[in-house]
Amino acid sequence: MTGAPFGSSVDLTETQETTMRQVTYSMGCTLDGYIVGPDGGFDWSVPDEEVFAQHLHDLRGTSVHLLGRRLHETMLYWESDGPELDPAEREWGRMWRALPKVVFSTTLTEVTGSNTRLAMGGLAEEINRLRAESDEGEIAIGGADLAAEAAELDLIDEYRPFVHPVLVGGGRPYLPGLQRQVPLELVSSRVFGSGVIASRYRVVR
Repeated sequence: MTGAPFGSSVDLTETQETTMRQVTYSMGCTLDGYIVGPDGGFDWSVPDEEVFAQHLHDLRGTSVHLLGRRLHETMLYWESDGPELDPAEREWGRMWRALPKVVFSTTLTEVTGSNTRLAMGGLAEEINRLRAESDEGEIAIGGADLAAEAAELDLIDEYRPFVHPVLVGGGRPYLPGLQRQVPLELVSSRVFGSGVIASRYRVVR
């Protein structure tokens, strides 16, 4: 299975040349803006085949992934290919294990997982180092708290929410505790058969 290009419903003309690695933040969230519900559950975010294909497509454009501790521990699921996985999920697992990953944590002293290391410095320092190393591929951020820190520091270039057609009434927000206004412009949007809406918003600077 291969992913379709993002934005098949609406695709706006690119108006800005990118000369360095983009930092992107992509997470599934509810219509009322939460990545997990008040009970910590996120069963509503399990992607169907069509949405999963988009995630595969997006992962192919990623050259390094930055994660908080919670997401790192969740993604350890992909360290092996269980018999329950279908071919697309096996492809995701292979790609995830091959992808360089950097974990930010104040409690962990070491991390497990393929091609995974602890951050050597602060978030801005790490992103600047990665940008200096190469201009190939995107730097993806995963985890709401880490993304909120990056947003406060104006380090995110593009936000990519996958909005699911559900309301949960509370939980962990897509960007918890953001203290500033960030102007955005819509780059593209796609509506899936399941009702999920995936959008790309570029930060206006």
